[in-house]
Amino acid sequence: MSPTSPVSPVSPTSLVAYQYVTLRCVPRVDREEFLNVGVVVYAQAHDYLDAAWHVDRERLAALDPGLDLDRVCEALETVRGVCAGDAAAGAAAGHPLSQRFGFLKAPRSTVLQPGPVHGGLTRDPARQLEHLLERLVR
Repeated sequence: MSPTSPVSPVSPTSLVAYQYVTLRCVPRVDREEFLNVGVVVYAQAHDYLDAAWHVDRERLAALDPGLDLDRVCEALETVRGVCAGDAAAGAAAGHPLSQRFGFLKAPRSTVLQPGPVHGGLTRDPARQLEHLLERLVR
């Protein structure tokens, strides 16, 4: 393919590269304890960006009984809104997918923090998201 040729469409059976971050709930930053509560997957070739989450309330309450678990869930829903481009999720939701992923993977010193970026290959990013949620969060 020459440099001016259009990019060929991705076949449903082709492996495509993806990146992901695990979302961590860090109730007390000073103690450096965290619990994985979600995953964000980005696959540029499929124009795919989505997040899935699961909050184990008992485990988080064991780390910090005073943690506002409803606010943690609201923050996770905001992440999903950014992925979906929902204007209610804030200004970041209006940017292209790559920039939205960049926003979501950026380190923060809040209760909800992204872990390091990892990558892999998949045929189905949505299925990979569910696999990672099961493997890393539940």
